[in-house]
Amino acid sequence: MAPKKEKTEKGDKSASSEDGSAMILKYLKQQNRPYSAIDISANLHNKVTKGIAYTAKALKALHERKLLECRVSGKQMVYHAVQEATSETTPEELAAMDDRITSLKEQLESVKVQEKTLKAELAVLNSRVSSTELLSHIGQLESRKDTLNDQLARLCKETATDRIVTEEESNRVQKNWATWKKHASLRNWRVESFG
Repeated sequence: MAPKKEKTEKGDKSASSEDGSAMILKYLKQQNRPYSAIDISANLHNKVTKGIAYTAKALKALHERKLLECRVSGKQMVYHAVQEATSETTPEELAAMDDRITSLKEQLESVKVQEKTLKAELAVLNSRVSSTELLSHIGQLESRKDTLNDQLARLCKETATDRIVTEEESNRVQKNWATWKKHASLRNWRVESFG
């Protein structure tokens, strides 16, 4: 069997109810938004006591002590923490604030224009090639130029020692090539049609 729970005295019960009220008040001030008794009980995960009835009673008691505000929304009562009253501002202070707001808006517009120009300038600078990249690219191009010059010199040397083909020989070879090409295509056509 499970061990029996010890009975609590009446004095302890009132202390826990005060702790529950304090916990509810602290929760509402911390959240700084309205809640119903059901929402508070659910959000506190029944830490206050079992059931919503106690939460509703505690909320009503806090409302009577003017620690909470209560608004009726349909059939539901919604509670929120009392907002601290802010100090009243004078019309002169409001006018000064309005002037400050307009000057800050003007500054904001000029800063936005400056930001836009700086972004455009940055884009131009980022699109340019850096000097280190240019130097490495120049080195690659120079090495390629050297290899091409070596190949050209070798080819010039070879053609200088070999015989030069005349235009007549070139025409004769082209004509001969065309004839053999026709023969090959006719042969392929015969093989395909009879094969």
